[in-house]
Amino acid sequence: MTTPPPPQPGRIGWVDLTVADAPAVRDFYAAVAGWTPQGLSMGDYEDYVMLAPDGTPHAGVCHARGSNAGLPAQWLVYITVTDLTQRLHEVTARGGQVLSGPRNAGPSGRFAVIQDPAGAVCALFEAASAPSSSDA
Repeated sequence: MTTPPPPQPGRIGWVDLTVADAPAVRDFYAAVAGWTPQGLSMGDYEDYVMLAPDGTPHAGVCHARGSNAGLPAQWLVYITVTDLTQRLHEVTARGGQVLSGPRNAGPSGRFAVIQDPAGAVCALFEAASAPSSSDA
């Protein structure tokens, strides 16, 4: 499997689906979308990276456990940003809420789940190579 380049700021770089029965939903999308699941260790259980037919990571199917326990069962898009800390200040200043995080996403970066003023939920993701105000 090749590692894709980091997503560009301002673009949707990833999608996750967090559900109570991740193996059943994993199998559903494997059959319906033609994705191949690859286990991703979360310590005492596995979430799943769903690979496109060419082997590139395309999406995630996650258990509603641990830090994901409060997430709704919906596709969660991750919008790539620079300076996550500043973007989270903008979220609250503009009437949104930070629902979870910020938290680390392994070596790839960090993210936070937000809700906009209309109630829509998404995540903001900052790649590890992107500059951060917390590093200054």
